[in-house]
Amino acid sequence: MSQAYIYDAVRTPFGRFGGALASVRPDDLAAVVVGAVLERTPGLAGEAIEEVILGNANGAGEENRNVARMAVLLAGLPVSVPGTTVNRLCGSSLDAAMIASRQIETGDADLVLTGGVESMSRAPWVLPKTEKPYPAGDLSLASTTLGWRLVNRNMPQEWTVSLGEANEQLREKHDVSRARQDEFAHRSHQLADAAWSEGFYADLTVPVPGTDLARDESIRAASTVEQLGGLRTVFRPDGTITAGNASPLNDGASAVLLGSEAAGERIGARPRARIIGRGTHALDPRDFGFAPVEAANRALARAGIGWSDVGAVELNEAFAVQSVACVQAWGIDEDIVNARGGAIAIGHPLGASGGRILGTLTARLQETGRRYGVAAICIGVGQGLAVVVENVTA
Repeated sequence: MSQAYIYDAVRTPFGRFGGALASVRPDDLAAVVVGAVLERTPGLAGEAIEEVILGNANGAGEENRNVARMAVLLAGLPVSVPGTTVNRLCGSSLDAAMIASRQIETGDADLVLTGGVESMSRAPWVLPKTEKPYPAGDLSLASTTLGWRLVNRNMPQEWTVSLGEANEQLREKHDVSRARQDEFAHRSHQLADAAWSEGFYADLTVPVPGTDLARDESIRAASTVEQLGGLRTVFRPDGTITAGNASPLNDGASAVLLGSEAAGERIGARPRARIIGRGTHALDPRDFGFAPVEAANRALARAGIGWSDVGAVELNEAFAVQSVACVQAWGIDEDIVNARGGAIAIGHPLGASGGRILGTLTARLQETGRRYGVAAICIGVGQGLAVVVENVTA
């Protein structure tokens, strides 16, 4: 079997909800990163890309009708390049990379461009169709920005609680205090700010034409633990989760170029990392934040290594509470987790986040010279994904 390598990874800066990227359509955001990969790889011709696989969690607005194919056409790739869109909610773009790596390993493809996109600012309100025309009663619009909507009445109600309430329940199970969550959130902002200031993200991001967003818009470098501790809780009056210790709503896109060793030789690019393990896991929908634990354990087992071998972890910070719970369950040093900031500060545009953490993980391994890393992400409705990569530049 062939081996799947990461050749490049790039993303837009992530904009906050209603912020600098709110005027940009999601299919245009996707086209920006697709085009950027070609510009950054001089030996890569568009027709050499055998498949474009993009993740997207919404699919109800301007990204409908297969945003991957739309991005191919908008980016000016040859019309012969196919595209498909994956929806595994928050894990969509990591799933896209996992799918592509399998295609490469089995020989079904040699060079695949993956990634994802989300515009939570432009997510539309939707109106359900009525069973009969001209209903006499009122109808309610449903926001497609985040969370459950148009819920099937046969779904157990305890499973359909809000994402925040689910994590309040997770907090009770794993005894994660409000103070611990606020400390973790403060760390995320400080590390993300330092990473941008030191130029870490310079080669991992490209600007969006027509905007002046130079870095991730949700980073609050001046925030303190005391300020975070003063924010009101959102989901329970006596709860612990606030707008400060959870990921914000964001807009953005990411792309990751994967290929075989032979593909790299053809396009004149050196591989940066090799995908050596993949893991998926599912559990009770209320415990979705804890799903990365077993997903990562499975990915490591398939890679034939253990946590003691891992030098860097990128865990998507949906909520501080679930991130802390996962790190505790793995029994690893928090210093290797999200050392360049996480989603609480950087942002979490759902369909783009998996590509972001995979690209950041690869860059961190190159920066530190460590050999193995893990990218993991939790997914609403009770799922988790993880990928293990090996640094091939060390």
